Amino acid sequence: MFTPGEAVIGATAPPPDALAEPATPVTAGWTASLGLASLAVFMGFFTPIQILLPLQLEALDPGRKAELLAWVTGAGALVAMLVNPLAGALSDRTTSRYGRRRPWILGGALLGAAGLLLTATRHGLPGITAGWCLAQTGLNAMLAGVTAPVADQVPVGQRALVSGWTGISQSLGLVVGAVLVTVLVSGVLPGYALTAALTVLLALPFLLGHPDPVLPRGASARTDLRALATGYWVSPRRYPDFGWAWATRFLINLGNALGTLYLLFYLTDAVHLAAPDHGVLVLTAVYTAAALLTAIPAGVISDRTGRRRAPVVVSCLVMAVAALVLALCHTWAATVLAAAVLGAGFGIYLAVDQALVTQVLPAAADRAKDLGVINIANSGPQVLAPALAAPVVAHLGGYTGLYLATALVTLLAGALVHRIRGVA
Repeated sequence: MFTPGEAVIGATAPPPDALAEPATPVTAGWTASLGLASLAVFMGFFTPIQILLPLQLEALDPGRKAELLAWVTGAGALVAMLVNPLAGALSDRTTSRYGRRRPWILGGALLGAAGLLLTATRHGLPGITAGWCLAQTGLNAMLAGVTAPVADQVPVGQRALVSGWTGISQSLGLVVGAVLVTVLVSGVLPGYALTAALTVLLALPFLLGHPDPVLPRGASARTDLRALATGYWVSPRRYPDFGWAWATRFLINLGNALGTLYLLFYLTDAVHLAAPDHGVLVLTAVYTAAALLTAIPAGVISDRTGRRRAPVVVSCLVMAVAALVLALCHTWAATVLAAAVLGAGFGIYLAVDQALVTQVLPAAADRAKDLGVINIANSGPQVLAPALAAPVVAHLGGYTGLYLATALVTLLAGALVHRIRGVA
């Protein structure tokens, strides 16, 4: 799939197309097909976490459902932390005639689908955990390929808009997946099977319809275990903006993980909703609609003004307000309102923060690897959140304490954004 090269592009030599700073605007069709591929990834991630895994584990042991969910999602997130930067580094070095990203998108989609099917057919905790970890391996390899094209091919002045559309796919992954497995099909096995099929099918328009710049063999960096291992570390001292962007994203995603991990159980145990699985569907629909209303306008404004930090701060403030509503008002009406507010804030974040991150990457030759390191800030909180959330719910105020912690973490993220100096 990839061939390690010995030569490195010289300081005065023009970079190959795969490493050049993009200048040609991408088309609406390119953005739409990348959005579909992103939707495929996030449906694969979120549909099991939000609906299928909780139902599967509740059937396995109703009394320990929260604990089991924490174990399974935590193990999967740990795999994601390891796989995503590694797949990104290998993608950066791929010299396939099909480009650097497309082989990883296709291979990751197929492996992720296989992992979802394996998860569906397991009936014990070890088997479910193994299947989910395999799914995370494939989906994170796919994510490495899907994330990098924004930095590879989208000019800076278009990135927040494109990131808004691809970010909406993340929100749509929640609601579309929930609709599919609660309305279109019923049962855990059909839900997993449909999700697995769409993970592959929705990636095909981007894979088949758009070229991927090819990296010449002589321009590929060396590929050995030491180089790959050291790639997990990007010095915050040498690249402080990258470090602060990573910390900001980590905290925002930690707040998001704290707030969503027990959503089904929150509706069951705190709101006392009669049909909590359908409640999750309604909330994700409201959340997604609100994100749709803010992501694209926020992206357009950010691109036109060139400002990235201020919109991210606004998004943090808005999301913190949503968490406070959930903490203080355990009613269905308040929960729907919080979903709308949270979606509005997260829509701004999805559009602008991704554009910000692409502008603080240390090197063009390592875009996918460095975005993989950034993505540790997405998956790492999935490991930490269960360890923090379970004792908070059990001993430190229940769901009120959980959502107060969510608000505090999100506000801290907004404070750290100001430490990023190289982006307006």
